[in-house]
Amino acid sequence: MGCYLNPGKKGFRESLNSAIYVDKTKLIDRLNRIVNTRQKYVCVSRPRRFGKSMAADMLAAYYDREADSAELFDKLKISQEKSYSEHLNRYDVIKINIQEFLSMTQSMGEMLEMLQGRLVSELKQKYPEYVKTEYLVFAMQDIYAALQHPFVILIDEWDCLFREYKHDMEAQKQYLDFLRVWLKDKDYVALAYMTGILPVKKYGTHSALNMFTEYSMINPREMTEFFGFTEAEVRELCRKYDRSFEETQAWYDGYELSAVEDGKIKNYSMYSPKSVVDAMLSGFFDNYWNQTETYEALKIYIKMNFNGLKEAIVEMLAGNCIQINTGTFSNDMTTFEGRDDVLTLLVHLGYLSYHWQDKTVRIPNREVSQEYVNAISTMEWHEVIDAVESSRKLLEALWNMDAEAVAAGIDHAHEEISILQYNDENSLSCAINLAFYFAREYYNMVREMPSGKGFADICLIPRKIFSDKPAAVIELKWDKSAKGAISQIKEKRYANALKEYHGNLLLAGINYDKETKKHTCVIEKMEK
Repeated sequence: MGCYLNPGKKGFRESLNSAIYVDKTKLIDRLNRIVNTRQKYVCVSRPRRFGKSMAADMLAAYYDREADSAELFDKLKISQEKSYSEHLNRYDVIKINIQEFLSMTQSMGEMLEMLQGRLVSELKQKYPEYVKTEYLVFAMQDIYAALQHPFVILIDEWDCLFREYKHDMEAQKQYLDFLRVWLKDKDYVALAYMTGILPVKKYGTHSALNMFTEYSMINPREMTEFFGFTEAEVRELCRKYDRSFEETQAWYDGYELSAVEDGKIKNYSMYSPKSVVDAMLSGFFDNYWNQTETYEALKIYIKMNFNGLKEAIVEMLAGNCIQINTGTFSNDMTTFEGRDDVLTLLVHLGYLSYHWQDKTVRIPNREVSQEYVNAISTMEWHEVIDAVESSRKLLEALWNMDAEAVAAGIDHAHEEISILQYNDENSLSCAINLAFYFAREYYNMVREMPSGKGFADICLIPRKIFSDKPAAVIELKWDKSAKGAISQIKEKRYANALKEYHGNLLLAGINYDKETKKHTCVIEKMEK
């Protein structure tokens, strides 16, 4: 067993020994289907702390011919698949973490020299009779020619170079050229599996690594269920640890990923593994994923001066979805042509969720939303952060049924967020949602909720642990009347969907008068 050649099963054993382990071994079966085929090159990109390194450890333990790892896998899901025994411990595995080599070197040339030197050294130790060269490609070719032993090559943090050498295009090209020469069209490769945050870098009209099939937060396809924790897995953890699934959902859900199964599109709600594990073990719902990187990383991108970027961020803070074109993104962290390229990067980093069917993005959950607020609070977006901070008083005014204070608070938010186009009920809805930003502390906010004879504009539904808070139905009007909004709630029976809250249910009608440019509000309490 070596450090990089056939590294063994210790890493995966530690995962199995951890307090929480969620079985993702069926990923192995997906990969077994493409071993020694033209589709043997796979690049899986997903955000930090979404289980990338654990997956690499699992694959190393499974394929490593020196590991004898049946004891680890025999009770896991992969053991029920037909491909299990066929590929178990049948390959020489090379597993490397590019971040390790970058941290010990000062240039791309030095990094590649160290990487190849270490791998060749271990190959010589294992196969001294066949390795007579210092060149990695030739060493692996000679081993394969003599023994017909193909390799499984696992590259973790494959893209970290694009974060360390953001502006060094020559270093990036040198690195990609090395990977192409090492991997492309090589008989000694049984499987090449790369994992990182970014998809493969594009250069001009083609990619240096165009043999790879890419799976990302934009289009994970058949790999979807392995990108994080699924809703079913999280429900089971909540049951086991006696945690509130509703709170877990509010804090950590929101990554919408799609796959085609049995000829139909299946949508997955994916959760951040790091956050869910910490919440289950501690019993506290908090910002865990964000603790691994400061908000400065997000701030760098959302403050870029691209037309429409600030407006998009504000609308998403208010709960809106934004349509984008992901096709122009160059898969790096410096080449941006416009707003959509920045938003696409934020999808890959985990700060936005991408909805494949309608090509829209949104802020996924409360945990990530708080990161935006943290970043904005240190920027020149004073009007936005002021509206967010004022939302606490606005919510209290609603609870106190102080209609004048609610109207005044919304007036203030409207005046502050002047970048939003304010000319119809949809834009009014966006402003109201931002004005009530703090309500997410206690409520599930549902827009266009089916109820009675139509759709209620906004419903505030208390989460179970805040059952003492009143529910609310809010109806919006544009240049009509707040009383008319209340009448519509009653006539169309919008409160029917919240029957269980009758006696603790507020009805609020809000109207914007385009001549006075003021809001009016009427609040009533629905009795039992």
